[in-house]
Amino acid sequence: MNNLIVICQSGGKFSTASDGSLSYVGGDAHAISVSRETKFDELRLEIADMWKYGTDSMTIKYFLPNNKRTLITISSDKDVQRFLDFHGNSGTVDVFVIKNESSTALAAVTPSTTEATPVPPRKRSTRKRVIQQEYPLNVTPVAQAPAPAFLASASASASENAGRFNSLATVPTEIQSGGQMKRVKLWENCITGLHQQFNNVREVRDAFRKYSIAQGFTIKFKKNDSMRVSAKCSVDGCPWRIFASRLSTTHLFRIKRLNEIHTCGAGTSTDSHPRASKKVVEGIVKEKLRDSPNVKPKEIANQIQQEFGIELRYSQVRRWMEAATEEIQGSYKEAYNQLPWLCEKIVETNPGTAVSLNTREDLSFHRLFIAFHASLHGFQSGCRPLLFLDTMSLQSKYQSELLTAAAVDGNYGIFPVAFAIVDVVNDDNWHWFLVQLKTALPTFQPITFVADRHMGLRQSISVVFENSYHAYCLRYLSEELKRDLKGPCIHEIIGVIVGHLFDAAYAPTLDAFRKCIESIKSISPEAYDWILQSDPENWANSLFHGARYNHITSGIAESFYSWLTELAALPIIKIIETIRHKLMELIYTRKVESDQWLTRLTPSVEDKLQKEILKAQSLQVMFSPSNTFEVQDFLGAVNVVNIDAWDCSCREWQLNGFPCLHAVAVLQHIGRDVYDYCSKYYTTEAFRLTYSESIKPVPTVDKPVLGESSEVQVNPSPLRRVSGSPKKRRIRSRGVVKRPLHCSRCKGEGHNKVSCNVVS
Repeated sequence: MNNLIVICQSGGKFSTASDGSLSYVGGDAHAISVSRETKFDELRLEIADMWKYGTDSMTIKYFLPNNKRTLITISSDKDVQRFLDFHGNSGTVDVFVIKNESSTALAAVTPSTTEATPVPPRKRSTRKRVIQQEYPLNVTPVAQAPAPAFLASASASASENAGRFNSLATVPTEIQSGGQMKRVKLWENCITGLHQQFNNVREVRDAFRKYSIAQGFTIKFKKNDSMRVSAKCSVDGCPWRIFASRLSTTHLFRIKRLNEIHTCGAGTSTDSHPRASKKVVEGIVKEKLRDSPNVKPKEIANQIQQEFGIELRYSQVRRWMEAATEEIQGSYKEAYNQLPWLCEKIVETNPGTAVSLNTREDLSFHRLFIAFHASLHGFQSGCRPLLFLDTMSLQSKYQSELLTAAAVDGNYGIFPVAFAIVDVVNDDNWHWFLVQLKTALPTFQPITFVADRHMGLRQSISVVFENSYHAYCLRYLSEELKRDLKGPCIHEIIGVIVGHLFDAAYAPTLDAFRKCIESIKSISPEAYDWILQSDPENWANSLFHGARYNHITSGIAESFYSWLTELAALPIIKIIETIRHKLMELIYTRKVESDQWLTRLTPSVEDKLQKEILKAQSLQVMFSPSNTFEVQDFLGAVNVVNIDAWDCSCREWQLNGFPCLHAVAVLQHIGRDVYDYCSKYYTTEAFRLTYSESIKPVPTVDKPVLGESSEVQVNPSPLRRVSGSPKKRRIRSRGVVKRPLHCSRCKGEGHNKVSCNVVS
């Protein structure tokens, strides 16, 4: 990858547009170059030196491609690599350097994505009364500050989620007072007086609850349905009352009656403790989850404590996050039942797409294969006959794994071809995946697969794809070597052995390969024997018969699918749709970029070829009347080049697909065009063919609604087992008598001091 030009901006401020997107205005800018070798500490030091900031007093942030709403923080080496993954194909990218003391101002302009959704009338009698006592968490009133962004969706009505958590923490937690809870005070303006209007019933309930928190009293709902909401102060005898009802033919609500008088002392004592109901806190959690889907429960708990002074247990936040995620993303269970509809829509909108959905006998999900027409066409039209097979675990409450088949385009970029979601990774599912792939790719051209040698792939590849080649993934092979090697001090030398193993795999000639494994033999004879028995002809360049273009690992698809492991659990429908969206974006972006290219070869290969041309200037070519030439370097070493066979004794030409320095010297010597001897897959024309087809959007207008379908077509796969050994319940052996209780107070038997009835 070429170095990325990073434009560092600081000293300005963010402003929010009407659509919620952020823009940076003012400040200064400096440009630096960032590469794959750049470490976070180096980047931070260089940026800090620009504005004379302390390295610990600033934060580095950036936007994701096509997303001006969410700022991502760079705080580690891994974050730097992700940043390059996201923007590696861009010429330049902006980053924003923010001094820590201005982080509050940044948070103030970050938009909220929560929207108030009209709630249709319920089909129940409006005469039915729902009396609901708001069981609270303690909060202390504080000074004024900007209002929170969350809206009516913070609280659920008498809906399915409302009854999910009917109990609060058994012990209300005390809240610290101070400036950190400034937002609560502004909730006093949630109720402004008679005739105040709300968009829906959820806004009404939310406003009532927040107002009571700010004023320092607890409310009790007397009427609480889809047509009217009334509440009173929970203190007996206090006359405070409020009533709101829906305006006819609309979803709007208006306050009709309000008695603002309190006789219980609410809002008058500085020592009063407003009470935050579970509904309000659940709404805060939901809003934060909308703004940051990847946030952790502990992070949300800390934010709520800092902003509102409410201390929550980890289990509470996690429970509310699960409920809010399901409400935002949709039901995980129902998502499986929508798969038949989605498969039909994908094929309908993208003709030529290969889709296959299988269920088990009990209708539980088994496996789903998808290969979009644009991906299949791109692979067959412009990509090398080289596929990388890999697997990845999905974040899901149900058993689900991702199988992937990916190629490499002419610019060394990842090109996803097909993927499958299966309930478990095993030999049968891998064989099925390859059968579906073979059906989708009706080609007689031999394909080289880079994949693990286990998981049944060794047999399935040779059976399904005849005359194909299987190159073992060296990453999996090295991990297997580490597991199998035993002996004293092996952990001290295993790194050196693995290094020589990779050298042996990359070695272009047989002599170089032998030299590498002899080095391993001198370190560990056991490792040497293991390597000789690991089928080197399937992983060593010097022995491999197929064309893998010097690629020795199968994890190339991780750069595209890595976001799956970083996101919180998503319903299966959302996973598929997100993959489709990212494929659409990938194809469109690279198509637009390639339209600007003016070279015959892709930029990456053009750069590599120019380096070979530069190195070839010091070589001497021995003239030959045939098409075979001898090339001598300044050390006297001789390599033989056959231009008709596209062959050089150094084997770099054969391995890479473009002329090595020896071939370049010969071609220039005899007046041939070097570009005519490069693989067609490296041309700009082939690259444009790869991305010539696009993936069409899938409309969701007729998407089945939760509960609408009475017939279950697909059930979820089994729940994912929790890691670790299951807890075992101790069973006493027969004949073992349980020790009787003894009371330390009365010295009697059959009870203890707690249950003793003797008065001390």
